[in-house]
Amino acid sequence: MTTLNLAILAALALVSAAVLIAPLRRALITRSLFATYKKILPAMSDTEKTALDAGTVWWEGELFSGRPRWQKLLDYAWPKLTPEERSFLDNETDELCRLMDDWQTTHVHQDMSPEAWKYVKEKGFLGMIIPKEYGGKGFSAYGHAQVITKLATRSSASAISVMVPNSLGPAELLLHYGTDAQKQHYLPRLARGEEIPAFALTSPQAGSDAASIPDFGIVCKGLYQGREVLGMRVTWDKRYITLGPICTVLGLAFRLYDPEHLLGATEDLGITCALVPHDHPGVNIGRRHFPLNAVFQNGPNWGKEVFMPLEFIIGGPAMAGQGWRMLMECLAAGRSISLPGCNTGMMKMTARAVGAYARVRAQFKMAIGKFEGVEEPLARIGGNLYMSDAARVMTAGALDLGEKPSVVSAIIKYHVTERGRQSVNDGMDILGGKGICLGPQNFLGRAYQQLPIGITVEGANILTRSLIIFGQGAIRCHPFVLREMRAAQNPDAARGLVEFDAALAGHVRFSIGNALRTLGMGLTGAAFAAAPAGVAAETRAYYRQLSRFSAAFAFLADVSMLTMGGDLKRKEKLSARLGDILSLTYLCSATLRRYEAEGCQAADAPLMHWSMQDALLRTQNAFEGVLANFPNRLIAAGLRALIFPFGKPCVAPSDKLGHQVASILITPSATRDRLIADSFCDFGNEEDPVAALEMALGLTMQAESIEARIRAAQKAKQIAGRSFESLLADALAKGIVTAEDKALLERREVLRQKAIRVDDFPQDFGIGNPAAHVRPAEVPAAPASHREAA
Repeated sequence: MTTLNLAILAALALVSAAVLIAPLRRALITRSLFATYKKILPAMSDTEKTALDAGTVWWEGELFSGRPRWQKLLDYAWPKLTPEERSFLDNETDELCRLMDDWQTTHVHQDMSPEAWKYVKEKGFLGMIIPKEYGGKGFSAYGHAQVITKLATRSSASAISVMVPNSLGPAELLLHYGTDAQKQHYLPRLARGEEIPAFALTSPQAGSDAASIPDFGIVCKGLYQGREVLGMRVTWDKRYITLGPICTVLGLAFRLYDPEHLLGATEDLGITCALVPHDHPGVNIGRRHFPLNAVFQNGPNWGKEVFMPLEFIIGGPAMAGQGWRMLMECLAAGRSISLPGCNTGMMKMTARAVGAYARVRAQFKMAIGKFEGVEEPLARIGGNLYMSDAARVMTAGALDLGEKPSVVSAIIKYHVTERGRQSVNDGMDILGGKGICLGPQNFLGRAYQQLPIGITVEGANILTRSLIIFGQGAIRCHPFVLREMRAAQNPDAARGLVEFDAALAGHVRFSIGNALRTLGMGLTGAAFAAAPAGVAAETRAYYRQLSRFSAAFAFLADVSMLTMGGDLKRKEKLSARLGDILSLTYLCSATLRRYEAEGCQAADAPLMHWSMQDALLRTQNAFEGVLANFPNRLIAAGLRALIFPFGKPCVAPSDKLGHQVASILITPSATRDRLIADSFCDFGNEEDPVAALEMALGLTMQAESIEARIRAAQKAKQIAGRSFESLLADALAKGIVTAEDKALLERREVLRQKAIRVDDFPQDFGIGNPAAHVRPAEVPAAPASHREAA
């Protein structure tokens, strides 16, 4: 062995020792890196720390690992309703839907009707999350989610009015943090509907940046019920408060200060949540906002130096200053259940009604749903609904497992509301003129108007996508980043160095492993990537592609954080695209889990394939968006070669697949029933536009073979007629159709005319007399020139 060889071996030995022997590594490498890291680590406020610590990491952590354990996903129990929840959904919820007429709600009452409000209170809709020991329903998160979703298929006003007391609000906060006395007093009253709760968080100067609310309270002594007590004088100005105008108890968030140190040494105690009766002296309940014809109760409230005792604080004085943590820990309910439920409900109604309309409505002697141009939006409606509902159900199931997935809740809030917007917009395109003329027969117009509400509330979608999903996910879901940050913030420097060294060593191994897996799967097309045993053969390729994208995402995230550091927080477009990758792989995971849970039914496969292929293409485009705009172009080139060595593998769903999905929406079947399951339809009520469409769809399917005989006879000049009636009469006389056939076609024609009719109004739109807003519901005989011949 030469001297050179010995020197090389000695050098390798020294490097290995420096890397592998922890004390030596800390002395030679980590100590200097630790010092640099602490200098460049962005300052973090207490509210940011609280937000990062809130909630739990669930399946999104597996996706961030680069090696998702697919069997773990399949082992998650797919949620099911209890018999009590199923009964409530099929009976009480259906009855509330029947009490809701969306046109009457939005045009006449500007609220739920008095009968509907009475029913909501009496039947326990406001206490679904309250345990039975307090008089509530004690429903699971999934049961609660199903009720909200079904109500949204009928009316946004009912869904929103019911969801708010059951999500982020007084009941949720009392359950987790309230004193025994507060629970015993308020929860039974809330469950019985004797109290109407609202939660006041948003201020005019602090919308999405809720942590900076200017509302404040000062700890002091004052009179309450005739005696001097320790309390606080609170000044606030709130807006956009749902149920605020009719609430009887107001949940209030404000920052509490203790300048006289009556509670302790700290002056700025932090955000605090209190429960205040609406008629407490100094409380001002304002008038109503008018949120885009959703007409649910929403409005401002305010107060100036209102004295209230410390016992008003949720959890009592011990919870003063703990409000932000309380809000962050409970936020998952609103984001994971309420908003996804509302938007999925709109999507189910759109799929049902627009799908039926596309089969019933004919142009150029063909159902419009069979035009390729119409098939395209129909396919999006079906595919987006299948994936969104999968994510909604799986996430509700996570809550029932005890999870509080803060990142996942942001993911489905953003993506389900955006897909809901796309679906309703597509539905409006298909409906055309019927969709833009409001009235009792327009089943989609109000949903179209109300779409921005879900986009805006519980964190505006722009903010959620560009700042929260990756910004929070990169720290919470990454197996090492949060450990490194906490080590750097450890006041014990020696202990912090040890913790940082261990985390850093793991982080390096993690990044190298993901880099190697990314390259390996890129070179082999993920042919040998992990796919769980026992899954359907048609899904294996998707599991493998998701494994590939998971590894590539984990490595790309590491490189982005390493090269951009704190600047990545300000690179909102890049952060948004990285968040899209994490989000879309979560939606894909939920879709595959749903397909397995529902028995891998072949008839449902087009929905699964379309949604997976569309989402994987979007994921690939998000990767491309990051690489194309990566600040360091040399690193970007290297990343592209590593992630896509032979080009991009994903393509858009084919036209053939889109045709299959569109056909599901316009054809009655068990697959269509599963897609729109637990959506409301007032079957048998011909004056209800959705019910009329469903009945017309069934008869249209029966009539198609009869119409084919008539067209053939007409083409052979065996029969003739200038109108539908005369043509049908001639066909009967010539024996082309039977009397039963004729009766079926006539009945179908009546229902079809009901389904496609458009409302008209008096000149003043019935403003002086809302009850006379529309002519009596009748189906006028259309002129022959305006009818489609059979």
